[in-house]
Amino acid sequence: MGEADNRTKAYDVDEHPFELRHEVKRLNARLDKIADSLEKSEFKDILENYTDPKKRIITNLMAGISRGLGLSLGTFVILGILGYILSLFLNVPVIGEYLGEIKKYIDAN
Repeated sequence: MGEADNRTKAYDVDEHPFELRHEVKRLNARLDKIADSLEKSEFKDILENYTDPKKRIITNLMAGISRGLGLSLGTFVILGILGYILSLFLNVPVIGEYLGEIKKYIDAN
């Protein structure tokens, strides 16, 4: 029993010099900060997503569908606005004739 008591005394912080106690407290504080940052970054979820091929495929598929829909809708809106702005210039002499021909070609098809 004397040997077990010596081991517990060896790990007792109050028995060590001040510098060692200060260093242990500083290291404990850093470990707590690291643990908190890992919890905030959801490291576990990231590992699960990258190690499970099924989740990764579903995630990438949904991201691709979202990008495709976003690009299509964005193009539709921008072309609509551009068409509206160009329709305002139909009365301008040089540009209006050219746009009028384009409009006739579009209406014909």
